[in-house]
Amino acid sequence: MSGRAAPERPAPERPDVADDSSNGTPDTGSTVRADGALGSAQPDRIMRRGFGLLGRGISEQRGLFALSVLGSIVFGAMTVADAWVLGWATDNVIRPSFEAGDVEQGALMVATALFIGVAMLRALGVIGRRLIGGIVYYRLVATYRRKVTRKYLVLPMSWHHRHPTGQLLSNANADVEAAWAVFMPLPMAVGVIAMLAAALVAMVEADLVLTLVGLIIFPALFGINVFYQRWLSPKVARAQALRGDLSAVAHESFDGAMVVKSLGRESDETARFSSATDELRDANIEVGRIRSVFDPILEALPNLGVLLVVLLGVGRVASGAAEPGDVVQVAYLFTVVAFPVRAIGWLLGELPRSVVGWDRADSVLQTHGQMAYGSDTVPGTDAVELRLRDVVHRFDDAEGDVLRGVDLQVPRGTVTALVGATGSGKSTITTLLARLVDPTDGRIELDGVDLRSLSHRAVADTVAVVPQTTFLFDDSVRENVSLGRDLSDDEVWQALRTVQADQFVAALPAGLDTQLGERGTSLSGGQRQRLALARALVRDPRLLVMDDATSAVDPEVEQRILRALAERTSGGSGPTVLVVAYRKATIALADDVVLLEGGRVVDRGSHGELLGRSAAYRDLVDAYDQAREARS
Repeated sequence: MSGRAAPERPAPERPDVADDSSNGTPDTGSTVRADGALGSAQPDRIMRRGFGLLGRGISEQRGLFALSVLGSIVFGAMTVADAWVLGWATDNVIRPSFEAGDVEQGALMVATALFIGVAMLRALGVIGRRLIGGIVYYRLVATYRRKVTRKYLVLPMSWHHRHPTGQLLSNANADVEAAWAVFMPLPMAVGVIAMLAAALVAMVEADLVLTLVGLIIFPALFGINVFYQRWLSPKVARAQALRGDLSAVAHESFDGAMVVKSLGRESDETARFSSATDELRDANIEVGRIRSVFDPILEALPNLGVLLVVLLGVGRVASGAAEPGDVVQVAYLFTVVAFPVRAIGWLLGELPRSVVGWDRADSVLQTHGQMAYGSDTVPGTDAVELRLRDVVHRFDDAEGDVLRGVDLQVPRGTVTALVGATGSGKSTITTLLARLVDPTDGRIELDGVDLRSLSHRAVADTVAVVPQTTFLFDDSVRENVSLGRDLSDDEVWQALRTVQADQFVAALPAGLDTQLGERGTSLSGGQRQRLALARALVRDPRLLVMDDATSAVDPEVEQRILRALAERTSGGSGPTVLVVAYRKATIALADDVVLLEGGRVVDRGSHGELLGRSAAYRDLVDAYDQAREARS
């Protein structure tokens, strides 16, 4: 990760899927390419898909959206009414006052009341539009953020292995927000259409000639808007995709902080992050350049219309063809109708970004890779017998099988050690037993029940896996052990005593309530492993699988932990235990030892029997102890 320079880093590919039933089925609905462009989609198609997205959101929040649009319509109507009040005041208050040299108090009071009433109603419209429109937006974001996160939870680990964590965070956060960001200006854009229609009617009633002259600018406005969106769309799409790229780089760097710092590669990671940041900056600047060209034009054209109306209106007033109030009203209304045009432009400008965000988030939602669970349970409550029948497994895109016809029987209530060189398939077996993935072929049984026929809850209640890599949450010791289960402190302490963790937990500042920090960084590696093991034991599993789960624990402490497990198992109160082990002393505690080589079971027996008859086994365990002694 940190040993390379800062190459140009392409944006992570959108979440795709595998071809097998356990890992996902292909999804062809997205048009987002890995480089952030919108594929071969034409701007017209992007707009159609964008309006389809609007329809989806509106259908999910019909009531609230209708209220926000109503607020926008009230705002638009009162804005047009403001122009009428201004025209009425010009003809009935301002002009007579100049002619008579005195202000007629009654007319002034009426004009004041009209202005105040219109202003209050317009303020209520703005509050309704913004407040309720914001609620619509945030509800949509919350709903789809939960949907994406729930999808992550049901997708198999093989799918997660193919997608960077930073990209997944971006899908659930930035992409979901971008998808529904168009709903912020949408109520206003829908409401101002009514305002535009009302304004045009009011202008025609005031002076048809001035209205027609002023409307000359509108074809130009719409033409410029269309050209603007076609130019802007791919730029906005790329900028949105690069946000996911930046998130992936940042997460990888932070996640590997220890590696980066220990190897002195901070400058390389800084350069790599800077490269991604610069690329996003340049994309955003490009978007800003386009907007800086078109926004002033879109602002200026309505003002040109106002200028034409005023110039022509002066002549019409002088000739007696129009009243001054009519000219003021039409001129003001032209400043008003410019707002709806700009609002619609904001909406169209946001659509491409929303389409990109939706494609990236929806590609996760449309992934059909979740595992199918059955409804069976494993009868009884005691330790189970484990049986692997001719199990074959191959990872995606792998050249060969990792497991090749593994037949293995682990009697109930026994401790069995899995031993083998790196790559022999030990960790793959532990992954299959937790049903994080399914075997390519073969069958895994617990007390004769096919693992694939069990319900999700039955698998979790029956099998507990303690993996090689320990993960602790940024929470208390109690919550990390119980993980939300309703457990008494006595039950938690009992599990901690079994794994020899009770003494160091009691010595922590707040005992069980001590906050451990992110990933439990306040603890040593061995302490973290013991808490992870306690977390598994407190669930009373019927099959406990330990994948080198005590590698960071002191050998003497490890002996006490495994001896306690063995005593619980032999006493009938503990689970069947399958442990991936390397240390001789650890392996010697097992009732049975299984030697794996090249994805096959090549020998089986007690530790002493294998030492006596298998040179490969003897060399393997001797090599580990010799390496450990050399390090010490």
